[in-house]
Amino acid sequence: MKRATIVATGLSSFLTSFIGSSVNVALPSIGSEFKIDAVTLGWIATAYLLAAGVISLPFGRLADIKGRKKIFLFGLIVFGSASLLCALSNSALELIVYRTLQGIGGAMIFATAVAILTSVFPPAERGKAIGINTGMVYLGLTTGPFFGGILTHYIGWRSLFLVNVPICIISFLIAFKIKSEWAEARDEKYDSIGAFLYGLMLVFIIYGLTELSLVSGVIGLLALVLFVYYENKQKYPVFEIKLITKNQVFGLSSLAALLNYAATFAVGFLMSLYLQIVKGFDAQTAGIILMAQPIVMVIFAPIAGWISDKIEPRIVASIGMLFTAVSLILFATLNSETSLFDLIFYLMLLGLGIGLFSSPNTNAIMSSVEKKFYSIASATVATMRLLGQLLSMAIVMLIFSLMIGRVDITPEIQADLIKSASLTFKLFSILCFLGIFASLGRGRVRR
Repeated sequence: MKRATIVATGLSSFLTSFIGSSVNVALPSIGSEFKIDAVTLGWIATAYLLAAGVISLPFGRLADIKGRKKIFLFGLIVFGSASLLCALSNSALELIVYRTLQGIGGAMIFATAVAILTSVFPPAERGKAIGINTGMVYLGLTTGPFFGGILTHYIGWRSLFLVNVPICIISFLIAFKIKSEWAEARDEKYDSIGAFLYGLMLVFIIYGLTELSLVSGVIGLLALVLFVYYENKQKYPVFEIKLITKNQVFGLSSLAALLNYAATFAVGFLMSLYLQIVKGFDAQTAGIILMAQPIVMVIFAPIAGWISDKIEPRIVASIGMLFTAVSLILFATLNSETSLFDLIFYLMLLGLGIGLFSSPNTNAIMSSVEKKFYSIASATVATMRLLGQLLSMAIVMLIFSLMIGRVDITPEIQADLIKSASLTFKLFSILCFLGIFASLGRGRVRR
């Protein structure tokens, strides 16, 4: 059962992260076919992330009540079906609707994959299993643009969605054979109002971040206050607020995850522009160079998870965050003369840092809660990833708006691009250093 669980959850975790990052490369082709503006094109990418973020936590709670395997399998059905519909879309509106549906299916997988692993593997083996899964998530996030570009160039953008279908079927058949089911909170009621308030809060906060809308941000914060107040009054809340306020390990580990994603997600975007605009590489060559990061990350994520089974996760995770911060400081020194050898070294150091951080941090989160909260904890990890990704890109877009303006990204603006990237990397390194303190301050998982 352990091997089947690793394979089923690993494949699905790769898919859900791969599609989230690979579609960005295909957007120009999609826009050309459907003849749509940049704003509509942006929603094709955002719809998936937004739907996944809004739905992850509510489905995490539902999985703890109804059964994690059941929600996981249903998520694969929804995700695979939506992928097929995306490939068959005849308009931009259809594609946005199906991308939203795909995000809902992805949320069901986000909310249950790590929870199922935690249920199957005992504490002494949990870190290694989570490490493999984390490696698959990062492999999907970081290889998505590279392989997405190849598929789009040689076969067409619809192939990005079609390749999901057979992999979903394989993952479903493997997971279906797992005989166990886990629903430690099956006797508790589902908090529908809390789920609605949570979704409302997240929609406005995410919109405020991505569109830099103060009004939406304020509404989102007010919804957050109302959500916290309401949840504290419920016997069976959709999210147990005490996990944040009373559980130091869970709260600070979640904050560390948010800061790590916020500091690192946009690095691939910035480096892709730097390699093509400043260094003059084509997209395929740039993608090959960028592979230096995920290769190291995928190697070290399982190793770090295994080590975190032996010693305190906060120690391994904090060392990883430190390596990440150092790599970001090095990225801030980039200029037009930086050698390819240095670039690859910086990318590998970043991959090492993320690989050492992610698995132990997730292990700490999952090991800090009771069994009946496993899916909630798993969904929290996914939500922190989403919010971190959005915050990372929001920082980049804000700096670009202030320093470059609304102009085409061409070789003529490479000096401003280097300055903008340098400032962004400096801000990211500050976020990462803050993450080190959150990681160290979480306390011990094992007593």
